[in-house]
Amino acid sequence: MSTTAATASKPTLNPRTFPRPPLCEPTARHLQIKWNDHTIAETSSAYWVLETHHPPTYYLPPSSLKIPLQKTSNSSFCEWKGRATYYAVQKPGGEKEGEGEVVRNRIWSYESPTKGFEALRGYLSFYAGPWDCYVDGEKVEPQPGDFYGGWMTSDIERSTVKGGPGTWGW
Repeated sequence: MSTTAATASKPTLNPRTFPRPPLCEPTARHLQIKWNDHTIAETSSAYWVLETHHPPTYYLPPSSLKIPLQKTSNSSFCEWKGRATYYAVQKPGGEKEGEGEVVRNRIWSYESPTKGFEALRGYLSFYAGPWDCYVDGEKVEPQPGDFYGGWMTSDIERSTVKGGPGTWGW
């Protein structure tokens, strides 16, 4: 099925209308993350966080991960969700274990999320890259600006998304 046909029946999501504080709720959308032709995570039992002017940020259960993670020393703080823990991961498909590209700080979780976001405890979120991320079979684009972790799909109203030049004051 083409992306156009797959998304024709989906309503357009307008991030300008998403709530602040953000909404955290389960989503049955099928999420898949592929890297070097390997599926490294896949689920239909995730959460999405919807926040004003942001495309959805998806959080996958740790059981969906098919490769090991290593915590890094990096952290950040979200006024809504709390302190984030970041991870490093080795690119799959190398000839020998322990060899190959290691990517750091492109996967994160909240180990002690704040009230209202407890469901995210230990769930993992991925920036859209260097791996390929898919929502219901559609390859996503990263939220503009490489600061936020939202996933852009064809059902997102793009003119209302912050992250790119000139949008920081929204």
